[in-house]
Formats: sequence, C-alpha cells, structure tokens
Amino acid sequence: MDLSNRTVLIVGGTSGIGRELARRFAAAGSAVAVGGRNPEALSELAEEGFGTFRIDVTDGVSVASARDAVLARYPELDTVVTMSGVMLLEDLCDPAHFEAAERTIDTNLLGTIRVIDAFTPHLVERGAGTFITVTSGIAFLPFPPMPTYAASKAAVHAYSEALRAQLDGTGVSVVELVPPAVATAGQEKVNPRALPLDDFAAEVTRLLSQDPTPDEILVERVLMHRWAERDGTYDDLVAQRSQALAMLPNRRG
Repeated sequence: MDLSNRTVLIVGGTSGIGRELARRFAAAGSAVAVGGRNPEALSELAEEGFGTFRIDVTDGVSVASARDAVLARYPELDTVVTMSGVMLLEDLCDPAHFEAAERTIDTNLLGTIRVIDAFTPHLVERGAGTFITVTSGIAFLPFPPMPTYAASKAAVHAYSEALRAQLDGTGVSVVELVPPAVATAGQEKVNPRALPLDDFAAEVTRLLSQDPTPDEILVERVLMHRWAERDGTYDDLVAQRSQALAMLPNRRG
C-alpha cells in the first residue's frame, strides 16, 4: 500500500493507536480525517490540520450522518480504518457483568459492522479502496479478565475474513491490524512489557507499505499471540494469563 497518496478516515482515531496512525498517514502524504466522540480531542486534531467528524459507532444514525459529511468533504475517500473499541474487566461470576458485555459487543463488533456497512457502497462503486479493521492479539490468545473483549475481537477477525472473501473481485481489499499490548494512555505503568507506541506505529507503517500489503498486519510482538495454537503454547499461555484474574475486585485479597 502506498501511504503517500491515500484519502483516509480513521474512526476511533482520537487517541492512542488511532491518533498515532493518523499522524503517520499524514506524515507520509495522505489526506487524513478522524472520527470520534471526544469533542476536545477532535478540536485538538483539527488544529493539527486533520478533518474531524463526530461519530458514535453505537448509533446507526450518527454513523450515517458522519458518512455523509465525510464523503461530502472527501469524495475521493479510499481507505476506512475502523478501530473504535472499549476494554472492560468482567467477573463472569457476577451477573452485573452483562452490562459491560453488551457495551463491548455494541462498540467493538457491531460498531465495526456499522462503519463498514456505511462505507461499503462508496468503496465498491469506486472499484478500489481498503478497509482496515482492528482486532487484537487477545482475539487469538484470550486475556481472562476481559472475556467479552476477547470474544468481540475474535468476532471482528472472523468478520474481516468473511468480508475479504465477499469483496473479492470488487477492487476493495480488507486488511486486519492485530495489535499486541501497546503503551498508550499510561498503559506502560500497568503493563511494563507493553510495546512503545512509536515502535508499534513505525512497524505497522512499514508492514502496511509492503506490496502486496499483507492481509494481516502482525508486528513481531504479537506473533506469540497469533500463532499460539499452531505453536503448541496456547494452553500454557492462557494459564499464565489467568493469573491476572486477581485484578478483578471480588477476587482481590
């Protein structure tokens, strides 16, 4: 993928990985718009020169309205990155977790589908373009304190695979970005092994720039997650990660 001449929309790009990818695309020479819910972050990004759009991926009306506004300003849009997501702890022994599960599915999975549905007709009509979906290493190697997050990202992986098959022959490609733990929003304090954001973004940019672009963007740090079952390390790694269940409030002490 040539990053120097794209017209890109990053939905969920107001912070963290999305915000850094917006800057990387722009630095390479692409026109970049960012969609999100945080008005302060959108204002800051507008001051940096990005197009900004208010969008709530859990609301179909909001998604449709944002799509119309984006296409009115960027009729040459050819790349849509959908990465809105929430990561919530859940204690599955507590029925109250269901609210977190609903929110997670509505944002991470259904939000992704809403955005893709909104822009598929435009990209197919163009006869060229790219969807970039964002999953997680946790899609392939669950993190037990966040069960629905893992399930939602596994679902986005499967959906991306099916979308790629259905769009075959249209000129529209589907690329899946699979991040490991990345040090954003103070996560380096929670997980000292998290990959620094700059290092992650640099590696992603290099992988995206390959020709042909891989169907899955896998930085080196996420390979242990992606191929755990194939490599026979899955059971041991899940058991190791299950120690983190002590993070749950009712299991502390």
